[in-house]
Amino acid sequence: MSGTLITDDLAEFRASLPDGGRLMGLDVGSKTVGLACCDSQWTIATATETIARRKFSKDLERLKQVIAEQQIAGLVVGLPLNLDGSQSKQTQASRAFAQNIRVLELPILLWDERWSTQAVTRDLIAVDVSRKRRSEIVDKMAAAYILQGAIDGLAAIA
Repeated sequence: MSGTLITDDLAEFRASLPDGGRLMGLDVGSKTVGLACCDSQWTIATATETIARRKFSKDLERLKQVIAEQQIAGLVVGLPLNLDGSQSKQTQASRAFAQNIRVLELPILLWDERWSTQAVTRDLIAVDVSRKRRSEIVDKMAAAYILQGAIDGLAAIA
């Protein structure tokens, strides 16, 4: 576990992965964790589910299930920085979550997600999704947005 990579460096993350393999994006919030997965060629991210946060052990068990079902090779955790790039309480909470999920023994990329929730919410409003429905899907859609940014970055360095 101590050797499990946690990095914000895309090239270092890429070097820790096998060629191909599915990745999972996580949008970590205080009440939920949005999940998204991509195909093994890293071309498109798809929103998967939203986990209602309970005890960490329960959250971890669900993550393990999804990782096994989807054959995940690496994790991309959204890092909510302030607009000026500085860290916030939520940034620290996401970093702590990443440290805690090291037990999964998968490489972890911390990915700048400053605009993810706002961008997804704006897109959902543009296609007239109701407020209730937006609240149900915004976290997993934000996870897909985060993961898509990371896989686009991976494609650029391949």
